[in-house]
Amino acid sequence: MSTEETSPSSWKKTALSANMLFGMGNPLLDISAVVDKDFLDKFGLKPNDQILAEDKHKALFAEIVKRNKVEYHAGGSTQNSVKIAQWMLQKPHKVATFFGCIGKDNFGEILKKKADEAHVDAHYYEQNEEPTGTCAACITGDNRSLVANLAAANCYKKEKHLDLDSNWELVEKAKVYYIAGFFLTVSPESILKVAKHASENNKIFCMNLSAPFISQFFKEPLMNVMPYVDILFGNETEAATFAKELGFETDDIAVIAHKTQNLPKENIKRQRLVVFTQGKDDTVATVGDKVTMFPVLDIDQNDIVDTNGAGDAFVGGFLSALVQEQSLEECIRAGHYAANVIIRRVGCTFPEKPDFH
Repeated sequence: MSTEETSPSSWKKTALSANMLFGMGNPLLDISAVVDKDFLDKFGLKPNDQILAEDKHKALFAEIVKRNKVEYHAGGSTQNSVKIAQWMLQKPHKVATFFGCIGKDNFGEILKKKADEAHVDAHYYEQNEEPTGTCAACITGDNRSLVANLAAANCYKKEKHLDLDSNWELVEKAKVYYIAGFFLTVSPESILKVAKHASENNKIFCMNLSAPFISQFFKEPLMNVMPYVDILFGNETEAATFAKELGFETDDIAVIAHKTQNLPKENIKRQRLVVFTQGKDDTVATVGDKVTMFPVLDIDQNDIVDTNGAGDAFVGGFLSALVQEQSLEECIRAGHYAANVIIRRVGCTFPEKPDFH
């Protein structure tokens, strides 16, 4: 990229309109609480991890809500990201659309209310077989262990929601699409339908590796979607697991990014972009055929309250610049800004307005 291209005077801010950014995923209500090591050990949790709840975790949800200082926040990885993108953009409202499945219950009403307050155009598939999904965020120091009980989120049905004309029209209105890898466990056929639409119409389809277990146990659906992925996000742990599963035989994150970029791709008009965050270390991104490091914003360790939404926030910031057709540098700068704001607060929450220029 030339310096002219990335200088502020030549930014072409695209006129934003409703439903330009489309997200689909697992809408969850986050239940976060500070716990101790004994709590983690009791339920066999690693301090920093994301897992799906099993039967042995049922009691965890009952126990965590009894802790003092429990906080409830609208969550779910993709929903967090589109919400942050909307927050970064501010106006117009409802640039971001979100699809997912909830239950007809109190938690579902909270999610609807929170999406509305965030000015996201959420269209939930509502069913009453399963309750609204929850995610327990068990916080110890700088670490957070996430246990997701998908429940209703797992009941998303392509034919009952995505395929309806009124909903598919919203998909068609978008030009940037983002789906976290977590949704591969729910409705890979819905992801493929959206991904193929993006590819066939030369629009931008983004995905996230989301968690090590996705590459390990949902590798087949992940690799079915990969040819349609224009931008792939992930963190250093997820990148390492992905590389191992694909037999890359390297733990050098720059090499992993490059090899991932070169995986087969359907729409050859767009070279795949791979972006790996590494917590406080540099973000790694493929720029053309090279791999470049982008330093994150400095932050005092004492100002870090909760790293839970950092990855989602990075993607949200990135997407907010992407829908405005800004340069890669700008997209990453916006991502770093959003993540820096979110880690100073509990849950994936944000102040009223961003202070980003």
